[in-house]
Amino acid sequence: MTERSWGGTKLADRRAARRQTLLDTAERLAGEEGCAAVTVRSVCRQARLTDRYFYESFAGRDDLLLAAFERVADEARSALEKAVALSDPQLEVRARAAVSAFVALVLDAPHKGRLLLLEPFADPVLGAHSHRLMPVFTDLVGGQLTGTGDDIDRRMAAHALVGGLASLFAGWLHGTLDVPRERLEAHCVHLVLAATTSRA
Repeated sequence: MTERSWGGTKLADRRAARRQTLLDTAERLAGEEGCAAVTVRSVCRQARLTDRYFYESFAGRDDLLLAAFERVADEARSALEKAVALSDPQLEVRARAAVSAFVALVLDAPHKGRLLLLEPFADPVLGAHSHRLMPVFTDLVGGQLTGTGDDIDRRMAAHALVGGLASLFAGWLHGTLDVPRERLEAHCVHLVLAATTSRA
């Protein structure tokens, strides 16, 4: 059976476009005004969609918020993986590439950075989910810590490094860490290199 179209656009494509619009709106609202600003009504109003279209894609506000958060987290993970895979085998070059990729995501698009790093502290739903996603990033970082003792040392170093870097970026985004962006990047690279070359 051929799928019906409207104005040359198939139903599935229109639904996907509406879902994308809702996610974009929730991401922007949460990152600019905080998760408290994300409600079914506010998102529908800004996306110019009715709640009927909202519920065709999401079960409720928390479902939408988690989907927006996961999208940014996936974007961060993909950026880091790509930077490490495509960069020079030299350790310092890989570290700079990974830091630059993450900085480009969370600082050049600060609403994404705030959603990923700040809002989990304000919203319990995001907070719980953020903890569940942590192993994705610690495993990725741990795989680069080839000079850090045994597997236990590497796992602990990866957790410390991910937590420390997240705190630095969060402080910069929140305005409590007032340093030039170049100094922030350089310090993050220094931390990565120190963790990579240290041994327990």
